Amino acid sequence: MPSKPISPIVIQEIRPMIDCGRFRAKAIVGDRPIVSADIFRDGTSELAAIIRHRRAGGRWAEAPMTHIGNDRWEGSFPVDRIGRHEYSIQAWTDRFATWRRDLIKKSDAGQDVSLELQEGALLIEQRIEKAAARDKKRMTGAVASLRAPATKRRPADKPDRRVIAALDPKLAEVMARNPDRSDAASSPALGLMVDRERARFGAWYEMFPRSTGAKGKHGTFKTAASELRRIADMGFDVVYLPPIHPIGRLYRKGKNNTAQATAGDIGSPWAIGSKEGGHDAIHPDLGTIDDFDAFVARADRLGLEIALDFAIQCAPDHPWVTEHPDWFVQRPDGSIQYAENPPKKYQDIYPVNFDTTDREGLWNELRRVLEYWISHGVKIFRVDNPHTKAFPFWEWVIGELTAKDPELIFLAEAFTRPKVMQQLAKLGFTQSYTYFTWRNSKWELTEYLTELSRTEMADYFRPNFFANTPDILHEYLQAGGPPAFKIRLLLAALLSPTYGIYSGFELFENVPVQEGSEEYLNSEKYELKHRGYAKGKNLVPFITKLNDIRRKHSSLSELTNLTFHEVDKDNVIAFSKGAPGAETILAIINLNPFTWEEATVHLDLHALGVSEGQSFEVHDLLSDTRYVWNGPNSYVRLDPAVEPAHVFRVGT
Repeated sequence: MPSKPISPIVIQEIRPMIDCGRFRAKAIVGDRPIVSADIFRDGTSELAAIIRHRRAGGRWAEAPMTHIGNDRWEGSFPVDRIGRHEYSIQAWTDRFATWRRDLIKKSDAGQDVSLELQEGALLIEQRIEKAAARDKKRMTGAVASLRAPATKRRPADKPDRRVIAALDPKLAEVMARNPDRSDAASSPALGLMVDRERARFGAWYEMFPRSTGAKGKHGTFKTAASELRRIADMGFDVVYLPPIHPIGRLYRKGKNNTAQATAGDIGSPWAIGSKEGGHDAIHPDLGTIDDFDAFVARADRLGLEIALDFAIQCAPDHPWVTEHPDWFVQRPDGSIQYAENPPKKYQDIYPVNFDTTDREGLWNELRRVLEYWISHGVKIFRVDNPHTKAFPFWEWVIGELTAKDPELIFLAEAFTRPKVMQQLAKLGFTQSYTYFTWRNSKWELTEYLTELSRTEMADYFRPNFFANTPDILHEYLQAGGPPAFKIRLLLAALLSPTYGIYSGFELFENVPVQEGSEEYLNSEKYELKHRGYAKGKNLVPFITKLNDIRRKHSSLSELTNLTFHEVDKDNVIAFSKGAPGAETILAIINLNPFTWEEATVHLDLHALGVSEGQSFEVHDLLSDTRYVWNGPNSYVRLDPAVEPAHVFRVGT
């Protein structure tokens, strides 16, 4: 027999709970995170449950939970400050509610309930001493009413005044505020990271500052600053910069990743470090740290944030190679192991060895580098290939930095195995790259987005859908022409709260280095790219309109409110997003960039907030046309040469 009584209450299957509470779930400031669990006990007694919650280190507050069926309970609580929070569930036997339920049954059956009323008086009396002052008077009065003698010769059709007093709803409210929690059970405290809105919602634009100069000239932060207005006018929120550090000269790659550089080749920004400095230095051709500060300030005035690439790798002439050779893998012949992804070889890059015996020195130096850029106004970091670095390092460094500054955002650029990508998100990465680029058919998109929005992943994994990157030019964009760019942009911007494009997307750049490759011909990774953004046909007006739609309709800032609607053609996809207090957006997109498609969409009217038999208006926000629909079935015809999609605001 246990030395202490064990609570009969069972609390299990809590959500969100990441890996049995090992990691924190995620939320956005202003949210009301929903917490649910299976809660039950032996017998037939009624239960009560609450969520206990607080900002880490603060005072506990309580929020009610409601039984929603099959022993499942649910509740929510507010989070109005960014940073670390925690929550737990507490449940107990609600003896007063159980007594009240049974009293109703016996009274309705015409039974004598005099003894039950005395039992109820005792239950109330036991709570008076610890009750809130405002409740004691009502509780004392109730005890007196329940103990009053029965009315003599009461007509059969006249209710017992004692029962009326016992079943007073206000008394039930008072007793709920002053419960007997003597057999309460509590779950362990679980962690929650509450981030600012940009962690979930935003439009990213990737640009190389070095390509912003006059034709043939190396750009600077001053010339790059002149591009910020153009980017802001398109409605982007974040400008992501590839590495801005000195580029190594040893084993420098030439144009199109050729093994031998020629005079004038500027090398890859990811080959970081030279005699001019390493990860805390700026490429001298870009300017000075003061120029960078001015660039960040200019972005801020335009409502833009700067995201900086954090790539933990070095060129052979990086200062660390000579100062800390033990931070790299030494081969038997004394050489340092360069990066490889057979058949590709990256002789210009030395990976850092996280198994070094000087782990403390390496970790502290990497943290120092991040702190340096944070001190210069950088709040967002896009981390290059984090899956090839030590998991414990990411948990430590992100935890250390966000504890001091919870506004920081870390994006994991990891295109690898699913469980590895998920683990990085659990360890603390705020956002994650995804497989979106390789999900092009309706079934692929539906299956993948259902996983992201409907499974446990939604509690900790925030996707960032990049339509293209300097490394990824998908065959769909290579072959589909301008309609393909529109289609992929629509899918990225409307399916995911956060999405991004790499510069040149708006100009329909789509030529690979060779057939079957996803690398760009004349890749900007190895040479300057002079673009005439103001000339010729481009996607700028469409991007601007789409970003405006995203900002005006808050339902597009969420992921878990996504619903797919059935369509009778494989090349047409339909989905909607709705949220309380926000207008519902319904997108119907032709996935075939080559020709028109017609289809019948079978709408989930409940997801659209429309009643059966109710007429409703749909307003196409792309073409500014309006239609009145009635019923769940609607015909569409979409020509990608004209417009590949409808983006409807649904009204009733």
